[in-house]
Amino acid sequence: MDWLLFVFLGVIVITVVLIFLTLGSLVSLGDERKKFIKMRAQSYAFSVVIALLLIEIGQNLYFSFFSSGYSGGINPYIFLVVVSIVYLITLLVYKKKYGD
Repeated sequence: MDWLLFVFLGVIVITVVLIFLTLGSLVSLGDERKKFIKMRAQSYAFSVVIALLLIEIGQNLYFSFFSSGYSGGINPYIFLVVVSIVYLITLLVYKKKYGD
């Protein structure tokens, strides 16, 4: 069980480092393009967060009304990893699309 925690923490650290490296490479771009790229990536990542939360709400409602079980809630590690990976990928895609 401890190795699973280390794997998740490792993935989180790697994605955070990659996000900061990608944001650092945006310094050479103009202010408007840099803000636009970050805004687009943040808005897409935010929509993924909302979608994941709506899925979780639907799952909880299903288990509450149609089943006698409990869904268990959101795993914060998986949630954070998914959001950071989505943000990193969209940031790289928009940097390539709108960058130099």
